[in-house]
Amino acid sequence: MAAMRVVVADDQALLRQGIVRLLGDAGFDVVAEAADAQDLLRKVGAHHPDVAVVDVQMPPDNTDDGLRAALEVRRRQPDVGVLVLSQFVEQRYALDLIGESPGGGVGYLLKDRVADFSTFADAVRRVGEGGSALDPTVVAEMLGRRRRDDPLERLTPREREVVALMAQGRSNRGIADALVVTPHAIEKHVTSIFTKLGVGEAPADHRRVQAVLAFLGRPA
Repeated sequence: MAAMRVVVADDQALLRQGIVRLLGDAGFDVVAEAADAQDLLRKVGAHHPDVAVVDVQMPPDNTDDGLRAALEVRRRQPDVGVLVLSQFVEQRYALDLIGESPGGGVGYLLKDRVADFSTFADAVRRVGEGGSALDPTVVAEMLGRRRRDDPLERLTPREREVVALMAQGRSNRGIADALVVTPHAIEKHVTSIFTKLGVGEAPADHRRVQAVLAFLGRPA
C-alpha cells in the first residue's frame, strides 16, 4: 500500500520541519510544505495529497487565514482531508470545519497534541481516510455548553460519553477500549444514539458524522 501523501502548512519553519520529520518517521509521504495560506492552496492544487495539516494562524493576515484556506481546499478538492492545528481552543473553528464538511475528512487539534505523536499520527491518518478528529479539550467544552432544545438531553450519561468519543473520531473498538466495555455494547449504544438524535438511514460512516453534527449543534 502506498504511503499516505501529506502537505504541511505552518509559517513557523521549525515547527513545520518538526512535523514533517515526525510524519516521515511514521511512514507518511510529505509531498510539500507551505508557509502561507496562498502557498498552501497552490501546493494542494499541484500535489493533490490525501490530507493537508494546516495551522489556523498563517500569513498574510496571521488571523484565521489557515482555516479559511483549509475550507477553500475542501471546496475545491473535497476528497482532500484537512487537519487544522490551533494554539488555542476555539469552538467556532471546529464548527466551521465540521459544518462545511458533513461527509468527513476533517479534524481540529490543539498544537499540544503534536507532542503526543501516536495520537497526532492517528488523527492525520483518520482524516486522510475520510474520518474526523476533534480535540478532546474542544469536545469537553462542547459537552459543557447549555443549548435550548439540546439533543444531548435525550441521551443517557453513557451515550453522551460514547458520542463524545465518536466526535474525537474513535472507532467502535477504540471507544470500547476507552470505556472498558465490549465492542458489542458500544454497537448497541451507537444504534441508540442514532435513533435518539434522529440520524436516518445512510452509510455507517456518514451516520456517525451526522451524529457528531447533532452533538455540535449544527444541522446535518
